[in-house]
Amino acid sequence: MPVERTLVILKPDAVARGLVGEIISRFERAGLRIVAMKMVKASPEEVERFYPSSEEWLKSAGSKLLKAYQELGIDPVSRLGTGDPVEVGRMIKRSLVRYMTSGPIVVMVLKGNRAVEVVRKLVGPTAPHSAPPGTIRGDFSIDSPDLAAEEGRVVYNLVHASDSREEAEREIRFWFREGEVLD
Repeated sequence: MPVERTLVILKPDAVARGLVGEIISRFERAGLRIVAMKMVKASPEEVERFYPSSEEWLKSAGSKLLKAYQELGIDPVSRLGTGDPVEVGRMIKRSLVRYMTSGPIVVMVLKGNRAVEVVRKLVGPTAPHSAPPGTIRGDFSIDSPDLAAEEGRVVYNLVHASDSREEAEREIRFWFREGEVLD
């Protein structure tokens, strides 16, 4: 079915920089409808439960950072104390918890034709320095993996967007109760 729902989170850096309205308007101009939205101050426990803890997810996240470090010529062992992707993934998750609880976030459900795919295109690649102009991250994100590595934190990339229909449904159920999502 081409009409689907997806979850979007405007992260603390988007809220702090006053980009909420601009980002939302981009989704609306693309034909997506907001069917649920709220601003929350997430607790560390909520964020810990929201992001997966499976070894597969941790290894994937850690491997991406290790690859970025390799491309940047950064030795992960001297910087992080390990080159194990799962352990690096655990560090990333701890950093994500700190980041996502550093200020309010806006959580919303968007609905439309191929919503997951459309939102991912509008948002752009996860690493802002790779995001082309015209995407949300390409136009507004001012961070990079090398700066984040230097400062020992995750990349501030403004937006979380579900990457599959299945993930979107799980994430929607996490943030919204039955009846909070309109049709």
